[in-house]
Amino acid sequence: MEGRTMSVEDPKDRPIRVLLAKPGLDGHDRGVKVLALALRDAGFEVLYTGLHRTCEEIVTMAIQEDVDVIGVSMLSGGHYAALSQIMALLREHKAQDIIVVAGGFLPDREEVEAIKALGVRAVFDTDTRIESVTSLLRDAVRERRRAADEAMFAGGSALR
Repeated sequence: MEGRTMSVEDPKDRPIRVLLAKPGLDGHDRGVKVLALALRDAGFEVLYTGLHRTCEEIVTMAIQEDVDVIGVSMLSGGHYAALSQIMALLREHKAQDIIVVAGGFLPDREEVEAIKALGVRAVFDTDTRIESVTSLLRDAVRERRRAADEAMFAGGSALR
């Protein structure tokens, strides 16, 4: 194979991969589909789980697809229960570096704060502008990738 070169993609240069998920019995998906198209148009790589996924299915998909972000969309309530299970499963699978955000019809302010205390990066309500979502996701993923680079080179184990 003379003259052929192999290129290795630098993870920092790949598009941000987002898994949009609809856990539980919530059957409303218009908003998450609008978000998926908007993120795609903004240059993100978007995967959508479809409706009625278990938390285990969501975490398994996220790990298998090597996503940067899980976006959990719920309109039927139950945010805290689903998100606490997703966060626990990510820790169990040592994948807690995956950024988790949530959106939909939100519960009261106290529950939003409790959700954030679980480690959920941001909670968006139905009035959030797409630009705010894309900006936060880009910043969060940039920070995640920088931390991964620093961890890889920590302790003098990097090739010099």
